Amino acid sequence: MGGPDGRDTSSGSAEPVSIDLSADQVAQVVRAASDGGRLSVLLSGLDDVRETLVARSAELENRSLSRSLLVGFVVLTSMPADGGYVGVVELARRSGSNPSTTHRYLSTLVTVGLVERDPRTREYRLAL
Repeated sequence: MGGPDGRDTSSGSAEPVSIDLSADQVAQVVRAASDGGRLSVLLSGLDDVRETLVARSAELENRSLSRSLLVGFVVLTSMPADGGYVGVVELARRSGSNPSTTHRYLSTLVTVGLVERDPRTREYRLAL
């Protein structure tokens, strides 16, 4: 059986194929291939946690709890679970925080590798 270029494709020979991809295309392929283990998949089940934390914000004042850690969880669980990018202002709205505070938490999350920032758009998404 012949391929589009007339070569025999029925034999078991495996000829190497090369494809040129941009860095963004490679990242997209990696995200698609690793969908089962993505942080966003793990966090997608935490919508109830975010809602609970926001609804019970008075508990953030409980001195036996780490308010900073709880706010960080709210910001982290407010990220799009589908791996999409979101800006600081939108994320602040989603998490019920102000943009300055949200930016500080995002900077920390980027530093530890849980979130990545697109330098062109200045938007953020969950890291792989």
